[in-house]
This record gives sequence, C-alpha cells and structure tokens, in this order.
Amino acid sequence: MLIGEVARHSGVSTRMLRHYDALGLVRPTGRTAGGYREYSAEDIRRIFHVESLRSLGLSLKQVVRALEDPAFTPSALVSGLIRSTEDRLAREQELLVRLRAIDASAPTGWQGVLRTVELMRALNSTSAARRQQAVLARSEGASVPAELLAAAVLVESDPHVAGALRWALARSGGDVVAALDAGAHSQDVDIRRRAVRAIAEMPEAPGATAVLADALGDPDTTVRGHAALALGRHGVAAAVPTLVAMVVEGSHDVDAAEALGTLFRDPGCADRITTALVDELAAPTADSATRIRLAQAFFELGGTTAQKILHQLAQDDDRAVAFVASALAGVLEERSPQDRADEDS
Repeated sequence: MLIGEVARHSGVSTRMLRHYDALGLVRPTGRTAGGYREYSAEDIRRIFHVESLRSLGLSLKQVVRALEDPAFTPSALVSGLIRSTEDRLAREQELLVRLRAIDASAPTGWQGVLRTVELMRALNSTSAARRQQAVLARSEGASVPAELLAAAVLVESDPHVAGALRWALARSGGDVVAALDAGAHSQDVDIRRRAVRAIAEMPEAPGATAVLADALGDPDTTVRGHAALALGRHGVAAAVPTLVAMVVEGSHDVDAAEALGTLFRDPGCADRITTALVDELAAPTADSATRIRLAQAFFELGGTTAQKILHQLAQDDDRAVAFVASALAGVLEERSPQDRADEDS
C-alpha cells in the first residue's frame, strides 16, 4: 500500500508518516519500481500501535522505547503519565478558575482584568496577613467576584483570613450559594465544613436553606452542626434532632439550646422539642454532665413545662445536677411574673 493510501485509511498525514520513517519508528518494508514507499500489513499495524501509544500522551521518543526496548515496562510509564496528566489538569483547572473569576467581574477594560489578577495572586500568597489585607482592602472598593471568593474560602485554613473571606463573600452580591454548592458536596470533609459554614452565615441567601437542610444528613458532626444552628435560628424544624444531639454531646450545646429556644416559640415544634429532651433525660447514657446540659436547654425553652422538669431535676441524686437545676428553676420563676405582665400589657 502506497503512502497516500495509508494516510487515507489510517488518518495519519503523509507528512507524519515521512517523519516516522526518518526517525526509524515506522519504516516501509518495500519500495515500488519507481522508488515510492510501500507499506506492508505489518507496517500498518505498527502505525496503529504508534498512534495508540501517542493517544496516551507519550512522546515519539517514549514510543520508540516502548516498541523497541524490552526493559521499558508499561507500569512505570503509565504511572508517570498519570502524574503528569494530573499536574496538567490541576494547572488547567487553576487557569479556568482565574478566567471565570475575571469573566464574573465583568471588566470594562484591561485595568479591571489586572486588578482581579492582582487579587488572585494576593490570595495565593503564603502570608496570611497579606491574604487578609487583600480581601479587606478590595472589599472596601470595587466588587469582588463571588466565584473567586468562594474558591478561596474552600481552601483557606487560617481562621482570620477565612472570616474575612466569608464576610466579603456575603457582601459580594453574587450567587454565593451556587458558588459554594460543589464544596458543600465535596469528598473532602474540610472543604465541606468551610462551604457549609460560609452558607450558614448567610442563611437568607437564595438556595441556602436547601443546601443547609441537605447538610443535616452529612456524616460529619461539624458540618451537621453548622447547618443545624443556622436553620434552627431561622425556624426550620428539620434542625431539631441535630440540635438535641448537639446538646447531649456537648458540641456547641449553648448555641444549640438557644436555637431550640427559638424553635420552641413555634407551637408546631414545642411538643417535639420537649419530648426529644425528656427522652434524652431518661436515656441510660445520660450522665451528670449530659443532664446538666439538658437542664440548661430546658431553661432556654422557658414556660411551665420547663419549670416542672427543672424542679424534678432539682431532686436528682447527683448534687451538681440538682444544684444547677434548682438555680435555673429559680430564675425561671422570677422571670415568669414579668413575662405574664408583658403579655397582659
């Protein structure tokens, strides 16, 4: 088969076939009477072998070694290709993030593009102080793309910089929940924590309630806690089981009790919360520390039912539990006449 026919059937250009010949990679085994290259069936098979290896990202030099050197093992080669491909994808993903951030900033000129690039460089600084300064300084001036801030929030480990980023993100005016949604479903638990915490600080943003409600089923207690506190403070009843569990476990239990107090004002939640807390008090695993936290939760609820339960706990066999419950019951009793007066006025 002549070179033109090989090119048509294989999809490899005649120029590349000549290049293969010059390298000694695929040399036609025959020549016509006129001196033209003539490829045998074996030559064509070798061409397809070469193209297959090149499709994996091998250089022509690597292809030669793979086909000619018996000691050239596929495992080592493929492992190297995986690493180089991952590095390339990471660089391209970083570039894509930069381009999207610039596009989101809707620059009217190259000065706007350069300012966004400058901010991105500052956010990649090894200095936490510089990263924080860049966010706060830029937030006082031109708007910062939500996509750029969200990407920075998801990877920021310094608590002060992270706080500045969340503050700026909430004021960016962009679709912050959409920008953080992928992070809220990441396989990396640290990224999920950062994403959900950021969304929890802006629960009124469009789409936030749905993402936070979904986070209540997260396997990580910290993620669930961020979501439950935000939802509880905004009257979402689905947060009740997680908030009760936080009280029992002592994980931000004061905040959780306050959120339960907010939910308790909804008649539809009151009985559910009371029943859940009473059940936890009766659990065999409710040790002294747990009963004290539950007593404090009842105090946050207030009302006659809470007073009754606190009076019961004031008779607890554990002196510490009894002392705390008695003190809390006394505060509620002092507060109740004033509460009734306020209601009557």
